[in-house]
Amino acid sequence: MDAKQVGFALLLLGIFLLIGKVLRVKVRWIQKIFLPSSIVGGFVALFLGPGVFGAIADKLGYHQFADGGLLGENVLSIWSTLPGLLISVVFATLFMGQDLPGPKRIVNIAGPQLSVGVAMATGQYVAGLLLTVAILVPLFGISPMAGALIEIGYEGGHGTAAGMIPVFKELGWSEGGDLSIGVATVGLVGGVVLGVALINWAVRTGRTQIVKETANRSVEEQQGLFRSDENYVAAHMTVRPSSIEPLSLHVAFLALAILIGQAMLSGLQWMEQMLWIDHIKLMAFVPLFPLAMIGGIIVQVLLKAVGYSHIIDSQMMLRIQGLALDILILAAMATISIKAISDNLVPFLVLCLGGVVLNLFVLLWLTPRTIPEYWFERGIGDFGQGMGVTATGLILMRIVDPEGKSPCFEAFGFKQLVFEPFFGGGIITAMVAPLIFSVGPWPVLIVMSIIFIAAVLSGLFYWGKSGRGWINPQAAIEHEEEHVRRDWRPSEELANPPGTLN
Repeated sequence: MDAKQVGFALLLLGIFLLIGKVLRVKVRWIQKIFLPSSIVGGFVALFLGPGVFGAIADKLGYHQFADGGLLGENVLSIWSTLPGLLISVVFATLFMGQDLPGPKRIVNIAGPQLSVGVAMATGQYVAGLLLTVAILVPLFGISPMAGALIEIGYEGGHGTAAGMIPVFKELGWSEGGDLSIGVATVGLVGGVVLGVALINWAVRTGRTQIVKETANRSVEEQQGLFRSDENYVAAHMTVRPSSIEPLSLHVAFLALAILIGQAMLSGLQWMEQMLWIDHIKLMAFVPLFPLAMIGGIIVQVLLKAVGYSHIIDSQMMLRIQGLALDILILAAMATISIKAISDNLVPFLVLCLGGVVLNLFVLLWLTPRTIPEYWFERGIGDFGQGMGVTATGLILMRIVDPEGKSPCFEAFGFKQLVFEPFFGGGIITAMVAPLIFSVGPWPVLIVMSIIFIAAVLSGLFYWGKSGRGWINPQAAIEHEEEHVRRDWRPSEELANPPGTLN
């Protein structure tokens, strides 16, 4: 395979991204469910690959298309390696250019949100592992590592699922990568569809505090376009191009972050080999991307320490992250093994349904008892993230709070600083499948159950009932005074409240 073939494969990725965008602009039902162009283009590429077009052509006697479809084996081989590489780019950029607040402020604002987020993430492990050990392993003979697929696919999204493909191959269960991509696809589509349905229900039943009627989104918003008179700043220039192109500098810092992550991972693997590799092999299966994220934080902290943190622009990093994520998603979607999903269809559907039920339970039961102020506006973000990706949560929060009047975005952002290093593609997400492979599902299930119960109890009794879940202390006082006035109001006044006719 030479450089020209690699270049051609990358050019094809651009063509399919463009096809996905054209379909997003032209097809109404795609607009209605806010499908990203990378997903749409990935579906088109998947259809033209060996799983659909190749299989049909093979049955019709055109056997030359059986292994690569219209795309060819070389293109698919190159695409299949991209997700495992680009996921480190996505995670390394998460906190670069961001202000890292002090721990006390993070706890005060993000505490209730963190309880909900941890309950959702660990609950996905509990639900997945229970379904796996009780039903899927004894009845269908699937690998116990299937218990990790809900959190990898739903909470982690396509990026994390794609990043785990080589890990599952190393662990001897290559179908796990394809299933995790499938779960992520169900989660992304289901997160938007269910999220919008839940928002309409919440508005009609008075559970939202900002939006009181369903807002009509413009045609441009549905198509994913800006109007010609809109001016949206994509990024800021932080250095003069005469010295170095700002994008080049950001890529250089990104490379440094990933290399720091690689050095940390190599060090941990070396320590494991020196200490306990004869008893348990774990770090050898941990992917690079969670350590790349920590590398990004280290670069940010070091630049702040020397007074140059301003030369990293968070919006520029977001553009790099978006490019990597678009290519990653399209490549991962296009190289899904449809056979792996069809061979495990019932376990796949059981896991997807179990994850949806768990997420709805956390949103509709736990969240209002943990977050008394703007509970739906804040909870719908965690629901969107828990079903698909962070962007899904942000889209849903923007629908219920279009002008940012509630604290949902601030609380969600601060929660991410604590949450992301561990769940949704963080260290715990990366380590659970190797742990299940090494020690079995039961120890992992017990640990996740303990953390889940702790998150639920802290939400109910520390943040909820104690009143610590209020961001605005004065609002909490007024809320309590209103309850006291209502409880002690004379029966005559209750029977004829002010403003009513006798």
